[in-house]
Amino acid sequence: MKLFVGLGNPGGKYARNRHNIGFMAVDRIAEDHGFAPWRAKFQGEMSEGRLGSQKVLLLKPMTFMNLSGQSVGEAARFHKINSTDICVFHDEIDLAPGRLKTKAGGGHAGHNGLRSIHQHLGPHYDRVRMGVGHPGHKDAVPGYVLKDFAKADEIWLDDMLRGISDGAAALAAGDDARFLNAVSLRLNPPRSGGGTKGRPAEPQAPETEPAARQDPASAEPDRSDDRSALQKLADRFR
Repeated sequence: MKLFVGLGNPGGKYARNRHNIGFMAVDRIAEDHGFAPWRAKFQGEMSEGRLGSQKVLLLKPMTFMNLSGQSVGEAARFHKINSTDICVFHDEIDLAPGRLKTKAGGGHAGHNGLRSIHQHLGPHYDRVRMGVGHPGHKDAVPGYVLKDFAKADEIWLDDMLRGISDGAAALAAGDDARFLNAVSLRLNPPRSGGGTKGRPAEPQAPETEPAARQDPASAEPDRSDDRSALQKLADRFR
């Protein structure tokens, strides 16, 4: 059994915050893959279903971000789920908007939700780091992540969430490469003319005409003349 955890804060006022992108991810998985209705459990909301051959529990802690570990730890202990079978979806300010990476274990990098999970489970769980960008100064981070996504973010955000849903079965099976490819295909779908939607095609060097090849038949005659003056005079009367 796998446990997929989406991090966020409960309540409508936070629903579209950057900090709630983890909630958005597991909501999309539940909706697209026919999971059971959400129900209150383990200080959070839980839904059950299958992704491929894997039974998966989805969890949204309702403890507020700073205490997320209480909910995750309770669910993991009840279902006897090892921390290595837990994957946490969360916002990542150190990645540009629309970028996504997976990570196995490691530090919490100051993320309060991850910090709380570390306290209850240790560091050995997987993460899906969903880039939301950085405001430019560390003092501005709290206000930035607790603001709604801008209108300009809606397209890439929807593509990212669709890609996560597309690749969810691969993620549950432990195939990170296939999962990341599914996300990439949504964010940067191939186009018929080459290149991708999300970035312009690599510029091509302008074609140049091939260097003119001198044809011996059309080459100009050699202008040098090493005859003596007497020989030139004699040649004129021949």
